[in-house]
Amino acid sequence: MPSNRICPPRALRALAWVALALSLAACASRAPSRDGWRPPAEVRAEIARRMPAGVADREGWAADIQVAFAAQGLIPDAENLCAVLAVTQQESSFQANPPVPGLARIARGEIDRRAADAHVPGFLVDAALKVTSGDGRSYAERLAAVRTEQELNAIFEDFTGRVPMGERLLGGFNPVRTGGPMQVGIAFAEAHAEGYPWPLQGSIRDEVFTRRGGMYFGIAHLLGYPTRYTRPLYRFADFNAGWHASRNAAFQAAVTEATGIDLALDGDLLRPGAPLDAPGSTERAVRTLGPRLGLDDRAIRRALERGDRLDFEDEALYRGIFALAEQARGGPLPRAVLPGIKLESPKITRDLTTAWFANRVDTRWRQCMAR
Repeated sequence: MPSNRICPPRALRALAWVALALSLAACASRAPSRDGWRPPAEVRAEIARRMPAGVADREGWAADIQVAFAAQGLIPDAENLCAVLAVTQQESSFQANPPVPGLARIARGEIDRRAADAHVPGFLVDAALKVTSGDGRSYAERLAAVRTEQELNAIFEDFTGRVPMGERLLGGFNPVRTGGPMQVGIAFAEAHAEGYPWPLQGSIRDEVFTRRGGMYFGIAHLLGYPTRYTRPLYRFADFNAGWHASRNAAFQAAVTEATGIDLALDGDLLRPGAPLDAPGSTERAVRTLGPRLGLDDRAIRRALERGDRLDFEDEALYRGIFALAEQARGGPLPRAVLPGIKLESPKITRDLTTAWFANRVDTRWRQCMAR
């Protein structure tokens, strides 16, 4: 699947919505798929048909998903539609604002932890939360009754906007980092807001908690980048671990094969913010092969910095590492593996991994494809 796009998104954004159907049809011949553009009504009907039984307002879900595909120039074929439906089923069971068990306890624990890390005294936090909010309850009472991330986010937005010094006291303590039916990252949404097809009813953060916004940004996170994966399983892992994480984990496995140095297959090729003289474990292992590859430390760093892009696979470093690794193995190595990452979140109470998530979604994807 070299690309999921019918046309480049910037070209689509430049077109008036009144001409959207014609513009998509005009460039559909360039689609890297036999399906290409399809009439919106046809796409919506297929989405509704492929949803699991029991989903309420199927037409509404289908409309939001279809518009998101069209606005982003994504190919609405069965594989892509089922990928979106499978992730949504796994993350929220098609609830636009899913409840989180124990959220009140989790949220208060996160607030206290973040306050302690910032050296904010606990009595100040307690006093701030005792302030009466706009609905007549104290913020502490609202926090104790919170059930969804949208409600929790609203508490913090209200607090920082109404309480004197509220931003200074708790502005950085909002524990809500994901939201919506696909549990997409709010920071991701804010960074990919250009071309959002609906008028904002507040901020991009607010839009994430709506069905349409949560689906739009979740779809962008799942399908909005090109890969050379041969199975959607790896894209599902990337949804959890980050773009190209499965490709990068396979690269790390090849480095281990070529060097004998054990590496965590987490898809992170560089340690964030690491200076050139203090590389992370993967970069350090790669440098041991520098003389054989004819690459110095700076060239290796430049190549690894492209680990968040498809064209990393065109780098001499990438090709050279796999050549050495396959020579050592005596046979071909996979170009994608599931990252070995334990899922970490205050909301997660079980011992789960990225591989578990990807396989669960893949099962749902296969069920969708059979419908």
